[in-house]
Amino acid sequence: MFARPILTACLCLAAGMVPAETFEIRMLNRGDAGVMVYEPAFVRAAPGDTVRFVPTDSGHNAESIDGMLPEGVEAFRSRFNDPFELTVTEEGLYGVKCTPHYGMGMVALIQVGAPVNLDTAAEVTHRGKAKSRMAELIGMVD
Repeated sequence: MFARPILTACLCLAAGMVPAETFEIRMLNRGDAGVMVYEPAFVRAAPGDTVRFVPTDSGHNAESIDGMLPEGVEAFRSRFNDPFELTVTEEGLYGVKCTPHYGMGMVALIQVGAPVNLDTAAEVTHRGKAKSRMAELIGMVD
């Protein structure tokens, strides 16, 4: 008799909860987009989701790009050849580079909810192939 109302309340609460997702980005020497790439290079996530960077090939890491993080998010830099998890907590764009292959265009962009820092992120200057690659990724933002 008492179990039914409690069960109903639990189910109602659980129905409103959306579990956080985990996205996987592979760090590759060669991929569909060419050499020295993250795949996928663009991810749409929600606050609370986790992005896991997987060193499929050696010699790579994941480092935040100066000026391409939402306000209040601390810069990050993973160790080389180690998996790295980033739980995204704030809405906005998170720009990511591979430290040694940045100039070769090894960049990624994570959009978390609304792109509140789009103007600031779009003004960041990139070097080498990263310039055109990041422009392409920013063009995917909605």
